[in-house]
Amino acid sequence: MIFAAPPPARVQVVAHEFSFALSRRTIKAGSAIVELVNQGQDSHDLRMRRTDGTRVYVWPTVQPGRYADREYRLLPGTYVLWCSIADHRELGMTATLVVRR
Repeated sequence: MIFAAPPPARVQVVAHEFSFALSRRTIKAGSAIVELVNQGQDSHDLRMRRTDGTRVYVWPTVQPGRYADREYRLLPGTYVLWCSIADHRELGMTATLVVRR
């Protein structure tokens, strides 16, 4: 009997000035596709780090009306997301994603 691997979890992160909106706040651990969609008027990027980790996941700068997605294998935990452009993080471009077992 052959078992197919489960499809990756998916979450969309929509960027505006100056906030992120997540399509879901919780996903399952393992393979995950995270898509950054820029619906704002400024360029935005995305950085993500597990609160007790050191690895920073990086998306490129996305121009208004464009998107970029990345697939990663995520461990369980709480991840902090932010825009690293200029002072966008300080202006409120942060979000939290929970990855559960």
